[in-house]
Amino acid sequence: MSDYNETAPDSDETYLVPALERGLRILELFRHQDPVLTPNAIAQRLNLPRTTAIRLVQTLQSLGYLERANRDRDYRLGPRVMKLGFEYLNSLALTDIGTPVIERLRDDTGCASHLVVRDGRDVVFVAKAWTHDNTLSTIKVNVGTRIPAHASVHGHVLLGDFSEADIGKLFPEPMLPTYTPYTPRSATEVYERAQKYAAEGCAVSESSFEPGISVVSAPVRDSSGLIAAAVTLTVARPFLEKTMVAAGLVDRVKAAAKDLSERLCFYAEEERAKE
Repeated sequence: MSDYNETAPDSDETYLVPALERGLRILELFRHQDPVLTPNAIAQRLNLPRTTAIRLVQTLQSLGYLERANRDRDYRLGPRVMKLGFEYLNSLALTDIGTPVIERLRDDTGCASHLVVRDGRDVVFVAKAWTHDNTLSTIKVNVGTRIPAHASVHGHVLLGDFSEADIGKLFPEPMLPTYTPYTPRSATEVYERAQKYAAEGCAVSESSFEPGISVVSAPVRDSSGLIAAAVTLTVARPFLEKTMVAAGLVDRVKAAAKDLSERLCFYAEEERAKE
């Protein structure tokens, strides 16, 4: 019989990773009262060797969680920390706050409305306000449905903040999968579409991903000013009639997206006030 006897650890602390713990504690040091810190100050506050603090700070900087301040040896929180914070707040608020907005849009227009976000190379539907229009009964778009971001107007709207280089990294293939003659075939084409819609503040797609279906989509921005989601309206027509546009259909979608953006910002301000 073996003398080896595996016993359970006395504490969960057995599994702690010291370097990770130190890195997170460094991020916690940056507060409203101390927005900028030097490696020396960080080392002193956490009782770390100076060289260890420098290595940790440089690692966090390389990942975007810290950045140089005042072109000096000082550091401050980087945009990646801000993005994580806002994404967390918005993930809690987006569907709860967004559902009444898209339901009102559905009621005002009679068309199905959705709230979508980007997850990597896909667009994901996270909330829906369905319509009783029988012409849309064959369209299976439920919460959790995914479609390719490069091929959909939703994805182009959600990529409005991306640089051409970033979109190239996201879609490195020399030829992207096509679904209709209107599908972009390269990252450059996706970038051009995204920039066009970003400049216009809204996108109208007529049978570009699914024949016989038109879509109006507008970006929703979070407290950081970045695009966090899109409000969309699905119209069961291959082309939008001029009378529908003249009746304010596009403007209603843009107004709903603006309303949700303002609600998300207000929610974030309330959460910060509670801290």
